[in-house]
Amino acid sequence: MQVQPYLFFEGRCEEAITFYRESLGAQVVMTMRYSENPEAAKAETASGCGIPPGSENKIMHAALTIGDSMVMASDGMCSGTPEFKGVSLSLTANDEQQAEKFFSALSNGGQVQMPMTQTFFARRFGMVSDKFGVTWMVLGGVEGKPQ
Repeated sequence: MQVQPYLFFEGRCEEAITFYRESLGAQVVMTMRYSENPEAAKAETASGCGIPPGSENKIMHAALTIGDSMVMASDGMCSGTPEFKGVSLSLTANDEQQAEKFFSALSNGGQVQMPMTQTFFARRFGMVSDKFGVTWMVLGGVEGKPQ
């Protein structure tokens, strides 16, 4: 069994994927645009959950890997206002330097909630909300983690 995060960027998914590729080395496994859905017309009439006109080239589903983890993403209903409340993604880097690098990259255009510092559970730990509003807890130098 696996639990995987599924992030809805409400129209900014492609921008987010590019950001995570550049910031974290994310690898895109697959993408499907709304226009590529073979049952798009049937789904719209059956559920009333059609996408806004002009959003056909937005991302219906994407899968990317960040390190050993799979993260899924979508433009959702393309509302333009993603909300990531009550959840954080925890990123454990291989070492303190990598943690600092990831934290700095995720901070670009975002908001630092807790600067990188030493804690009782990691030599480096910080919290940041990236420019999309996704909150990250970045750790480095964790006991039991290869250095």
